[in-house]
Amino acid sequence: AAGLTDPLDTAARPRWPPQTEVRQMTALDRRPIGVFDSGIGGLTVVRALMDRLPFEDLIYFGDSARVPYGVKSVATIEHFTQQIAEFLLKRQVKALIIACNTMAAVAADVVRQVAGEVPVLDVIDAGARSAAQVSQQGGIAVIATPTTVNSNAYARAIHHLRPDARVYSQACPLFVPLVEEGWLDHPVTRLTAEEYLKSVLVEDVDTLVLGCTHYPLLKPLLQDVTDNRLTIVDSAVTTAEATAVRLAELNLLNPQRGMPNYQYFVTDIPLRFQTIGERFLGRSIRQLEMVKLG
Repeated sequence: AAGLTDPLDTAARPRWPPQTEVRQMTALDRRPIGVFDSGIGGLTVVRALMDRLPFEDLIYFGDSARVPYGVKSVATIEHFTQQIAEFLLKRQVKALIIACNTMAAVAADVVRQVAGEVPVLDVIDAGARSAAQVSQQGGIAVIATPTTVNSNAYARAIHHLRPDARVYSQACPLFVPLVEEGWLDHPVTRLTAEEYLKSVLVEDVDTLVLGCTHYPLLKPLLQDVTDNRLTIVDSAVTTAEATAVRLAELNLLNPQRGMPNYQYFVTDIPLRFQTIGERFLGRSIRQLEMVKLG
């Protein structure tokens, strides 16, 4: 197809660092990437970033004292989101990643306004772009929280990129508590997934978008429930890939090859935060600090 490059064509890949020049490592390169979420789910995006960009420093902010955002007004979500973005910008981040579907659906424009020249990426944009690209027939199912489904943000974003797409959305409110309970392959979770997916599987779909940052932990179960018939778009992975591409385009990838620094800020530390957070990350959380906003 026109405009597509062979993924195996190494000449088509951006190379880092450029081989035709000797780069000086700048302070801009060494700045961390800021990632934020209304709670803990965005740690799946952090995990994907750690895998895709293993030498980048990361700062994560989870608004654990004020979660969930889905029941709050648009004005309140915008206000809280702006507070968090400003907190991270004060720490000299070189990019901001909105790792919360509710925030992305409601307040992405607010973040871009306060970010100025700092690039802003979000899970909805990244997930929609990937779905529009990989779907062969244009039939795309989106599973997400009720708030994200009701916002219609994924459908709008996918249709903007691919007007011929047919988007079927399904709210899956029980998935978040099941994931946080650690019931990733529990019979109850499997039955719940089968029930939720009934309505979209009867449609002519070939792609399934995981429209909540908790859902990547259910990917193996969802592949099983759908008999591996659907291409699953993991918005955490697609966001990490989009970040890598954007930083390469802006010449902001960190060329250092030492151990990266990971910091975690939260507005409350519930008793189970460490346990759940480390399950999401697949590694230990060490630099965890509680802060208050506003």
